[in-house]
Amino acid sequence: MTTSVLVMGGSHFLGRAVAVEALRRGWSVTVFNRGKTGRNPEGVHAIQGDRTNQADLSHLAGLGPWDAIIDTSGMSADVVDRATQTLALATSRYVYVSTVSVYADWPLLPLNEDLPTLSEAGPMPDVPSDVNVAYGLDKADAEKAALTNLGDFPTILRPGVILGPEEYVGRLPWWLKRVERGGRVLAPGDPDQPIAPVDARDVATFACDRALAAREAEVFNLTAPKNHATMESFLRACIEVTGSGAALEWVDGGFLLDHGAKQWTELPLWRTYPGTWAVSGVRAQEAGFECRPLSETVIDTWSWLTSGETAVDNERAADHGLAAEKEAALLAAWDAR
Repeated sequence: MTTSVLVMGGSHFLGRAVAVEALRRGWSVTVFNRGKTGRNPEGVHAIQGDRTNQADLSHLAGLGPWDAIIDTSGMSADVVDRATQTLALATSRYVYVSTVSVYADWPLLPLNEDLPTLSEAGPMPDVPSDVNVAYGLDKADAEKAALTNLGDFPTILRPGVILGPEEYVGRLPWWLKRVERGGRVLAPGDPDQPIAPVDARDVATFACDRALAAREAEVFNLTAPKNHATMESFLRACIEVTGSGAALEWVDGGFLLDHGAKQWTELPLWRTYPGTWAVSGVRAQEAGFECRPLSETVIDTWSWLTSGETAVDNERAADHGLAAEKEAALLAAWDAR
């Protein structure tokens, strides 16, 4: 019998990667989205609707059941609560894609799945202002709703940074476009700083694996293994694939902060907090999660960027990347120190 799966989302980036992976396995794939962003993969059964609309959700539930539901678009607790209540009888497995931001101590400290989320922890008055606690708490509450409504059959996936073709946030696309321009490129912090982003296609593969393999509630961090990549190897891969001949100018992280550079947003993937890239992914790796080389992600994302099929979310992408004028000013200040 053919496996049937419902993908909540399914038209761009991770959701589309999940749908494509499920199709590759020969599964019957239904996607549910508003039809406003991205494009549905050829071969899916597309249901157009808004998951914030109860009538649309109820109609969707009536089209089931499915062997599994993979939720890539549950961005808030109320939305996930409503969906998991409505669809609880339409499936026997539910995979919810959350985030490492749910942890009470991210990105301040090293973490694993046994540590408390923001829903479980007490008040945290001393969190730095550039840590988005509200977002993490909302996703943590979404996880709690899924676990409450679905009993023992949800899988919670907590990825760190997800990169790859069709990325709409603008992290890797910004670095590629900046390196393509050439010249002196401000490279932030320590070139040997380990980083552990994951490829959307690898997350999709693991999500599909767990959709059928799991037999009870489970939680996995999805981060790359130790020694996967460094900031320098990442930027060198960007230079190589673009063929730009850009020259990296490594600037001390403390200097950058003192001179007003914003970590994580203006300089994507650079963050000084020690827990940023110290989220253990061992549990998922032992369950079969595999990460392709980051250089492969860079190559494939550049191929997508130059294909003319990009669909970057302009509003979110505008929050990422250092303005050319500010980069020049920082480099001038670095030269004159």
